Amino acid sequence: MNFSTRAIHVGQEPDQETGAVNVPVYLTSTYAQESVGVVKFADYGRGDNPTRAALEAVTASLEEAQFAVAYSSGLAATDSMLRTLSPGDRVTLSSDAYGGTYRMLTKIFGPWGIETDVVDLSDIDAVESSWHDGTKLVWAETPSNPWLRIADIAALAGVAHRHGAQLVIDNTFATPYLQTPLTLGADVVMHSTTKYLGGHSDAIGGMLVTNDAQLAARLKFFQYAVGAIPGPLDCYLIMRGIRTLAVRMDRHQANAAQVAHMLAQHEKIERVWYPGLETHPNHKVALDQMRGFGGMVSVEVAGGAAGAKAFVEKTKVFTLAESLGGVESLIELPAQMTHMSTSGSLLEIPENLVRLSVGIEDADDLLEDLRQALS
Repeated sequence: MNFSTRAIHVGQEPDQETGAVNVPVYLTSTYAQESVGVVKFADYGRGDNPTRAALEAVTASLEEAQFAVAYSSGLAATDSMLRTLSPGDRVTLSSDAYGGTYRMLTKIFGPWGIETDVVDLSDIDAVESSWHDGTKLVWAETPSNPWLRIADIAALAGVAHRHGAQLVIDNTFATPYLQTPLTLGADVVMHSTTKYLGGHSDAIGGMLVTNDAQLAARLKFFQYAVGAIPGPLDCYLIMRGIRTLAVRMDRHQANAAQVAHMLAQHEKIERVWYPGLETHPNHKVALDQMRGFGGMVSVEVAGGAAGAKAFVEKTKVFTLAESLGGVESLIELPAQMTHMSTSGSLLEIPENLVRLSVGIEDADDLLEDLRQALS
């Protein structure tokens, strides 16, 4: 089956007893046992849930994977993957990674003995030349957050595997509709399913996807033992969003392309970061490994911090808010919002950078809103 058909049908067959077309929301914390230790599906809700299992099945299918493990948030998924490391191990991290990932590595896993090396992962030579003994994990966002840099997944996988390390790709921005990292050599894919997979700003979740059976078993154990599981209603809402992922992403990126081209010509915008523009430094890599350029656009606004703040506070259709990937358009200042935890670090974001999550509204309304906010 092709992508859109799998998004609607894998793991989501009509209920066998009632014929219900939608996967039921199984609101249960425990399960009746046929006899002591003999269970039909699971023994306890933390261990498994039919709604969660359906979400995991469809996500694995879309990522061309055998295994998927769902979590209560993208950060919970990140935490679970980092628990596969041991004190003394090192992580190579994107130089413009999500602030929460950097905070977790440095504030939580750092004191535990995990070292983090910050590298521009779009520069393969820099990755190779800065490699440290003891590095066990390369954590890459592509497109990255918020600079929208593109890392060559196949090349990164080659470097990581030569050194005996694993490559994790945060595929939140691209989604499996535009990019399937496991087919390019990555070992694990991470999603904040809160974003494009859910797509409606009404649920929070995370996911790890892999073809490594042994790793999948460890992650499943962490999911059970730590208990950072998504509720069944959140699983249902994210699965509902996945059903329309393809059509939404087509509209997101069509609108984003118009926004990027308009802003690139505006006198109050110093630079536009969008992989679909030929001026983007990684445009060719994006062409080679992606099936589209996504719905995220970042811009550097003239007038410094004051100019950027005035811009984001004057939009009317774009909502000033954190997060991304919903049907509605959002705008934010990463330096003071999503990436505040990187202040003073190698990942620090300039105060005039504005990140836009371009929604699926009418493109003309979005363009006019941005023009009036910059006027």
